[in-house]
Parts: sequence; C-alpha cells; structure tokens
Amino acid sequence: MAGANKAETIRRIFAAYLANDRAFVENAFSDDFRFTSPYDDALDKPAYFERCWKHSDWIERHELERIFVEGDEAFVTYRCVAKGGRTFRNTEFFAFEDDKVKRIDVYFGAAYDNGAFVKQPG
Repeated sequence: MAGANKAETIRRIFAAYLANDRAFVENAFSDDFRFTSPYDDALDKPAYFERCWKHSDWIERHELERIFVEGDEAFVTYRCVAKGGRTFRNTEFFAFEDDKVKRIDVYFGAAYDNGAFVKQPG
C-alpha cells in the first residue's frame, strides 16, 4: 500500500467514525488489531468496538491537521470539536500490515475553549 493510500485510509477511518460506519472501520482493522491510549492498554478489536465505538456521538467533527506516512507507519494530528464546543488536539500513531491497520496508539493533547487553553484538573 502506497503512502498516499495509507493517508487516505486514515482520512476514511475518521470520516467513518463520524458517519457511524462501523463496517468500514472493522474492515480497515486487521484481525489482530490493538488500540492503546492513556485509558486503554492494547485493547483487541472486539474490546475496542465495545469500549470506544459507542461513544462517538459527542463529536461534531475532526479537523485533520497533518498526516505523515513513512513505510508501514503513520502519524495523524487532529483537532476534535465536540458538539458542545469543547475542542482538543490529539496525535495518533498508526501501524499498518499489508492493507490493514494493525495498531493505533493515541496521545492526548491540550483542550481549548473558544480558542483559549483550558487547564485540565489533576
């Protein structure tokens, strides 16, 4: 799979998430897919859909800022806008195997409200 195709797969996964097109995302992920975030450690594909998929209705849009593809790996940084107006930026690392996404690692970024940084508790 060429780098441009991997970038397009990433764009389509983000679009499918907002469109609630679970079938597309399931097909884009390998059978041994793993998902890690600050809240999740190497969730398998069924656990990802159980834990993460059902919570997408609060997102208004993703603004993909940059996608870097090198070989079978890619980084995407995006701004997420919630339906209530809250915004934050994340970066995700994608690992591909053949034409499928084998792994996604999410790194949470800062939160913003009306363009101003919002300090998080803790």
